[in-house]
Amino acid sequence: MKTFIVIAALAASAQIALAQTAAEKAEEYYRKGLAAEKAGDPTTASAAYHAAIRLEPGHVNARYRSGQVKIDAGAIRASAVETKIGSVKIPIYRIEEASVNEAIAALGIAIEKASNEEVTPNFVIQDPKGKLADKRITMQLKNVPAKAILEYIHSQANTQARYDEHAVVIIAR
Repeated sequence: MKTFIVIAALAASAQIALAQTAAEKAEEYYRKGLAAEKAGDPTTASAAYHAAIRLEPGHVNARYRSGQVKIDAGAIRASAVETKIGSVKIPIYRIEEASVNEAIAALGIAIEKASNEEVTPNFVIQDPKGKLADKRITMQLKNVPAKAILEYIHSQANTQARYDEHAVVIIAR
């Protein structure tokens, strides 16, 4: 009888250990999903959340994030574009009396060069009313993040940026 109790207890503890392991693995997949979201990769995030749900069907956070990734996939990718561009530090950015188009083009080239062509931004300028035609940009900056340079351009030209999945759209205000 004692042997049977010991075997039953061992079997029960083994099942508990397996359940804990599945829950721990599910939590690990959930964390991988969060990291993928932050990195701007909704496909990997979704796969990680689904893996967590397969291991632990009651993982509420993984279920919620999985739904949000479906809804926000474009915004997640756009956020990655913004982060990539913002992380590039431009050693020297010097322009004088440049048009907005020229300033943005120079920034794009500087980003590509500073990132060894790992970051190649697409800029689109939306100015249907021609508000930017007379704007001139002058600045001399050293060792500044690309996002800061873009903000300086916005302040001088009265523009704003919208980060899309495939481009940064510069909009005249």
